[in-house]
Amino acid sequence: MILLENVSKSYGSIEAVRDLSLQIPPGEVFGFLGPNGAGKTTTVRLMTTLTRPTAGRIFIAGFDLSREARQAKMTFGVVPQHPNLEKGLTVEQNLDLQGRLYGLSRGERKRRVEEVLEYVELAEERRRYVRHLSGGMERRLLIARGILHRPRLLFLDEPTVGLDPQTRRRIWDLILRMRDEGVTVFLTTHYIEEAEMLCQRVGIIHRGRLIALGAPQALKEEKGLFTLEYRCNGQTGWRFFADRASALREIAAYPGEVRLRETNLEDVFISLTGTTMQD
Repeated sequence: MILLENVSKSYGSIEAVRDLSLQIPPGEVFGFLGPNGAGKTTTVRLMTTLTRPTAGRIFIAGFDLSREARQAKMTFGVVPQHPNLEKGLTVEQNLDLQGRLYGLSRGERKRRVEEVLEYVELAEERRRYVRHLSGGMERRLLIARGILHRPRLLFLDEPTVGLDPQTRRRIWDLILRMRDEGVTVFLTTHYIEEAEMLCQRVGIIHRGRLIALGAPQALKEEKGLFTLEYRCNGQTGWRFFADRASALREIAAYPGEVRLRETNLEDVFISLTGTTMQD
């Protein structure tokens, strides 16, 4: 569904994406992890034709974006990081406008608006103006707009940033439902639990480079499933172990505060980059 071949993007002397190669099959929920400024949003902009690569080739659903961008756009939907809905229109009017832009007939627009409103649980809000919606409702409306034309691929750029835990879980349920229906999802996030909950595979990007790729569990196993976290001279350190027994044998060697826990993706990220996911 997605194929990137040695893709780079530079802004003057700044190389935002560096020699990125990636292949994502149909039906996968793929997580793109990294701190702010790592290159996640730039990568999405490249794949959604909002900017052109400095080098390399991008294929979406078999279409070469350098020659077949129009055809490729019909196969995907986009949920941007920052809401860009028409605040002066109602929920229903925003969706109808999206349907018109994709060339849906009047009858098809009506049917699809009904379906997606039910899908994201906003049917009762159809006549509310967007400026009166909560942040969580706006996010769900963005998803409804993104899937209105039945795309085979959906790009979700930080879809739950700033949301309360309950609303975030509702968004997760929508993503899992789309996965079950065979939609390919490309998800950028810096929330560890989000990636572990939703994604079959994740890629970690740092300073524009893809530095790790694989299933969350496999990446943790490669590093060590148990983390010994300790404080020494005012600094926090970590050691990774394949099993709990090995870690327990080492605890006595560390003075001060020591904690043994299961390894998570943030531990993998820190060990590879020296920075936290939130940096």
